[in-house]
Amino acid sequence: MMEQNIKKVFIEKFGTIPLMVKSPGRINLIGEHTDYNGGFVLPAAIDKYAFVATQKRDDEGIHLFSVDFNESLETSITGLSTNGMHWPVYILGVVDQLVKSKYHITGFNLVLSGNVPIGAGLSSSASVECATVFALNELFNLGISKIEMVKMAQKSEHEFAGVKCGIMDQFASMFGQENKLIRLDCRSLEFEYFPFNMAGLKLVLLDTHVKHSLASSAYNQRRAQCEKGVAIIQQHQPQVHSLRDANLQMLDQYVLPEDELVFRRCKYVVNEIERTINACVDLQKNDFISFGKKMFQTHEGLSKEYEVSCAELDFLIDQVKDNNAVLGARMMGGGFGGCTINVINENTVPELIEDLTEKYKIETGKNLSAYIVSVQNGTELIV
Repeated sequence: MMEQNIKKVFIEKFGTIPLMVKSPGRINLIGEHTDYNGGFVLPAAIDKYAFVATQKRDDEGIHLFSVDFNESLETSITGLSTNGMHWPVYILGVVDQLVKSKYHITGFNLVLSGNVPIGAGLSSSASVECATVFALNELFNLGISKIEMVKMAQKSEHEFAGVKCGIMDQFASMFGQENKLIRLDCRSLEFEYFPFNMAGLKLVLLDTHVKHSLASSAYNQRRAQCEKGVAIIQQHQPQVHSLRDANLQMLDQYVLPEDELVFRRCKYVVNEIERTINACVDLQKNDFISFGKKMFQTHEGLSKEYEVSCAELDFLIDQVKDNNAVLGARMMGGGFGGCTINVINENTVPELIEDLTEKYKIETGKNLSAYIVSVQNGTELIV
């Protein structure tokens, strides 16, 4: 087991028994590109983790080791440096936030390992940040609340990694609960758990192994288009501060005559916010047929109106949309690559994965990876 291995590595390297924490990656069932528009998201923590083993030092030194990359880094609290390496960014970003927030910590040793697939849109970075902040909070008895840890992890990604992520990834990693989805209000940060009882069903992620270079520029462009839509509406309805406050009538009346493209972007978001709310009603009724249909509708909107899909993602959705064994599927994440998320009857999963892997290879020349995941608890101590 991975936790046994990381403990063994830590003891061999540093000669003390570590404090250990695991923090999961996340999926988002519905509510895509709604977070920066003040809307709702419906994420969950999954059974793929970042594992951290750590212990105090009696100096200011920070000694890090990544099992997966077989790399070490030595730096200090007073002169945080990643030495050009990528993986320490997510650990040292958290240290940077603790120091800026005037929390008293000394140096520490830390070993990192994980099985959250990197680059698949499952928030491997957020899992490392949450594992680190949770571990250091325990190690130095800092008394930081979970929500503050989430905000700190997000801020570390903004300021140290230079990625302007929303708060969903860190929130889901920290607050996940087994067999439950979290409806998070991205405006107020109020949240509620909804049952996710998948008897007879499996969650399958299909990884396209595609990461198109236009993802980040297109993301910023979509944000700007949503803001433009809000600005147009505000001229007539000053109480509208985000697309969360808008409705389709406002879009038809004010945005469509001025900018058809901005109208399409905003229409997707307004529909998706409503879809996420209605999907929670489906969950309360245990109605996965209706829930799954909404997932397909989300993909259609992301592909045709928001235009953040790509040929590989659309191909995978087209292959399953008329398959009765697949209740729902859509692209997940920022877009232009990454995974599709699929709700599938469990007895058909091996055959379906085999079939799609073959077809995907013929269509794209690329290999398809499949991850079968379950919904689990968020960040916690390993005892």
